[in-house]
Amino acid sequence: MDAQFRRGILDACILAVLERGESYGYQLVKDVNSFIDITESTLYPILKRLEAANMLTVNSKEHNGRLRKYYQITDAGRERITELLKEWEEIIKVYQYITKERSEDND
Repeated sequence: MDAQFRRGILDACILAVLERGESYGYQLVKDVNSFIDITESTLYPILKRLEAANMLTVNSKEHNGRLRKYYQITDAGRERITELLKEWEEIIKVYQYITKERSEDND
């Protein structure tokens, strides 16, 4: 899969999980791994990039005597999901066109 394409997919997946409520890194990995492979070493740069783009916020809370970073989606993050879904609609149309053309060529 193309790296840029995968990056967009991972952004959407992470933002979609955060739409359900705030979460922390390890839990995000577990949640996202249910539909696409991701590691913590892949996740944290994405989280930093999304934070820099104001698509999520970060706050620290104590958990079992340690500080844990919790991530929460912003309005900009929700808007990005909407944009990505519109882009996917276009991709699906192109996919359907290509597969239709190929099947007609094979007839």
